[in-house]
Amino acid sequence: MQTYHAASTYRAWRHSLPPTSTVGVVPTMGALHAGHISLARAAASENTHVVVTIFLNPAQFSPTEDLASYPKTLEKDLEKLEELNASLPDGVPGRVSAVFVPTVAEMYPAGIPLVRDQQVGTFVEVIPLSAKLEGGTRPHFFRGVATVCTKLFNITDPNRVYFGQKDVQQTVIIRRLLLDLLFDIELRVIPTEREKDGLAMSSRNVYLKGRRREVAIVIYKALKAVEEMYNGGENRANVLLKKARELVDNAGSEVKLDYNEKAI
Repeated sequence: MQTYHAASTYRAWRHSLPPTSTVGVVPTMGALHAGHISLARAAASENTHVVVTIFLNPAQFSPTEDLASYPKTLEKDLEKLEELNASLPDGVPGRVSAVFVPTVAEMYPAGIPLVRDQQVGTFVEVIPLSAKLEGGTRPHFFRGVATVCTKLFNITDPNRVYFGQKDVQQTVIIRRLLLDLLFDIELRVIPTEREKDGLAMSSRNVYLKGRRREVAIVIYKALKAVEEMYNGGENRANVLLKKARELVDNAGSEVKLDYNEKAI
């Protein structure tokens, strides 16, 4: 498993692969957990080479968000990927062959201030999907995601890319991006990995302590309750959304509902 920090050295490796090779790319911001590892495992089962990208993308953060405090665990991340390689059975066609860990300067040659109006250069925005749901309260977020993914896809030259179902809006936006920009890349969406109590695994879960961790599972409980109602025949969106909102509102003051809308 090789680690590359520059697009040029990564591309030299990529171009050296036999034409029959296939590459599955798992884009991440680091602080890898079991969810990320499940993506890499899925990629290894379907490709001869797996590339994991680790890049904490400033364009996804506003000045008031947690870029500075976001967990950074590169050494442990590389260890987890080595452990995954060692655990894969002989019948699996691929392994994690490369980890691409670019610098901010490599990815944003013109710089990337967190204030959007100060940013210069080329950016990608998927309209109107980027403004819906999470994009309503974080208008910078999906612009940053679409831009960095376009750059990473251009650099890594994958046959397939792997994203988690947890970030469902992101997967819809990436699917549209691939279609609109004519990328010859297959999108693979992998089921969410969860803790035993149902909390979706996330690098930011390290922020959850004590009571906040206890009530965090209310989102999962609300989703399951709505799923049960839907499977029981209730298909009125307003009724389903009301149920989810009630469950979250009753969880306690530690939980603030950001959005509660119909899916895209």
